[in-house]
Amino acid sequence: MRSWFSRWVGWVRVFAFIGMLFALLIRIGDPGPVAALRFATFDFFQQIKPREMVPVPVAILDIDDKSLETVGQWPWPRNRVADMVNAATAAGAVAIAFDVVFAEPDRLSPARFVKDNPNLPLLLSSELEGLPDNDQLLAQAFAASRVVVGQTSVRTERGNRDVKREMIEVAHALIGPDPMPYIQKFPDIVQNLPELEASAAGHGVFSVRPEFDGVYRRIPIVMSVQGKYRLGLAPELLRVATGGAPFAIRTNEAGIEGVVVARQLVRTAADGTVWPYLTPSSGARYVSASDLMDGTMQQGRLAGHLVLVGTSAIGLEDFRATPLGVNMAGVEIHAQLLENILTNSLLYRPNYAIAIELLATFILGLLVIILAPALSARLLVGGSVLLLVGYAGFSYYQFAMHRQLVDPSFPVLATMGGIMLMSTVNYLREERQRREIRTAFGQYVSPDLVERLSRNQEALTLGGETRELTLLFSDVRGFTAIAEQFKDDPEGLTALMNRFLTALSNGILETQGTIDKFMGDAVMAFWNAPLDLENHPEAACRSALKMISRVEELNEIRKAEAAERGVEHMPLNVGIGINSGPCVVGNMGSDNRFDYTALGDPVNVASRLEGQSRYYGLPIILGFSTAQFVMGTLAAIEIDMVRVVGKALPENIFALVGDETLREKPEFQKLFRVASQMQVAYREQDWATAEAFLSDMEPLGEALGLDLDMLIDMYRSRIADMRANPPGPDWDGVFSSTKK
Repeated sequence: MRSWFSRWVGWVRVFAFIGMLFALLIRIGDPGPVAALRFATFDFFQQIKPREMVPVPVAILDIDDKSLETVGQWPWPRNRVADMVNAATAAGAVAIAFDVVFAEPDRLSPARFVKDNPNLPLLLSSELEGLPDNDQLLAQAFAASRVVVGQTSVRTERGNRDVKREMIEVAHALIGPDPMPYIQKFPDIVQNLPELEASAAGHGVFSVRPEFDGVYRRIPIVMSVQGKYRLGLAPELLRVATGGAPFAIRTNEAGIEGVVVARQLVRTAADGTVWPYLTPSSGARYVSASDLMDGTMQQGRLAGHLVLVGTSAIGLEDFRATPLGVNMAGVEIHAQLLENILTNSLLYRPNYAIAIELLATFILGLLVIILAPALSARLLVGGSVLLLVGYAGFSYYQFAMHRQLVDPSFPVLATMGGIMLMSTVNYLREERQRREIRTAFGQYVSPDLVERLSRNQEALTLGGETRELTLLFSDVRGFTAIAEQFKDDPEGLTALMNRFLTALSNGILETQGTIDKFMGDAVMAFWNAPLDLENHPEAACRSALKMISRVEELNEIRKAEAAERGVEHMPLNVGIGINSGPCVVGNMGSDNRFDYTALGDPVNVASRLEGQSRYYGLPIILGFSTAQFVMGTLAAIEIDMVRVVGKALPENIFALVGDETLREKPEFQKLFRVASQMQVAYREQDWATAEAFLSDMEPLGEALGLDLDMLIDMYRSRIADMRANPPGPDWDGVFSSTKK
């Protein structure tokens, strides 16, 4: 007896549990494919529900293809950039940030132009050298406005120059533990010219690191450069526009919690990055720099706006891959980040998100491990779909309603892996059960029936059920004498019985019957169990006809074999009894050994009818309940009303003598009528008429090839006894048999 643990838990659940723990370790390790799938899921969320664009005072001053065509190729002379800054300031821009770095002196400044062109006329050179320096003009424009200069990171340890320039530090405060262990770090940055840096109101880093697949999903709000804290371009623009107050970094034990800018907390991931929630690219954000500079811009378009200067010109190739699945100008990504901050619409992936995902993986996996082995395939699939869709729906709900990013992909895939494992085990278990059923029934029922039963195991009710069955018993006549012939050759007797029983078994299995048992030379079989068989009485009768035919063929073969050996041929003669009725059928026996068998009164009657066949000289005897079903299709005649041993009620019995071909013959139709009339006369004690009908039956039987001699002689003997000893007026015409 297996222990409770081994029965309920089993190696499958243990193996699946270990697999689930391994999956949790994979998620904690977060290899590239797992992260890629998570990112793809978050991208999909944004693609099916991008952020709705709402009016906010953010604009992009765009160095677009139109501006390049009007003003000239980029980079423009710095005096033209200064004109643009002055024009934007005059148009009411609150603050301006550049998604561009002016790292080198302007080669088009007058003095530098003279230096680069020494062959210019002296007078012209003197006039040019007296003109203002373009970089100074731009610095003056910066000083006259609120300008945030852009800076970009350098990821090499050496930096962008042999001698590093110290950065201008932005005032800040730290709230909580030191953020340096968590923050993104850059060894150096590409800065603007010193005079531009000095005249600017703010300094922001516009570097954004793409994910490993090249998509820009996260933007650092705050970072470390040369060991100093620096804001990104968008939050620095907001800080400058709102008065230039110091920013603050708030941390906790898990890392950076957020950055306080313009008196509001911008929540971040532990490394100081945020997930922008994007809208599709919109021309409503853009103002062509050429429209501003030539005065054709809509009046008031930049009034009260935070302005980002950047480029969407195709030739300048400042485009980035986004979660929306399309490329977007880098400056627009910064603009959308600023919109997110102003409208509090950033996506947020809390530090505890991985805990939620690990817990979901554990709970979903545990449910599958516990329930899968006990559920049918339909329930397992249905329940799993509900669980997984429910969790995926929860993840999408968090995104759509709260802008929280909780990964559905890994818990769902890990659970699906568990489902596949458990489903495979269930399938293998069912296959094993089918093999066991085939093994258990393969020797007793037809292959087609075994296949149907293996596909529909519910059709087999173990422990017993009441069904309408047709039962067949067969036995060999004179088997003792045949066995005596083999007294010195037991192996020969075994071979003979195997050949004989094979012939009988094939006749049963070919009609979808179930062999209950072999009892020496006897066979018990039934129809309509374990699976339904609509016309089971006819199937049993046709099986009996096949059995008689197969035994006759076997006798012919044995006769030839006996002649070759020079021994006496003793034919095998079979008696068959068939009856129909309600029986209990199922697995019956003890806990250790049981058989699939049938019990009930119709079983006993069928057994008694088989025994009676020897006294009528006809091999197949049918009970009335079987005969009434087949008399319309097969050839059967009424032969007696008999009370068998052990039964109080009489049974009207019939002899099955052939199939539908015989039944359609005129001679059989006449024999059927004569046999019925003989029975009526016999039961009415009209002995003379009964004898006359018996005489008519003899030639009809001979014409049909039927041996009715023993039946006719038996009735003549009975009539003679009745005449000598009249049964009296109360006689019911029933013959009480004293032999089984």
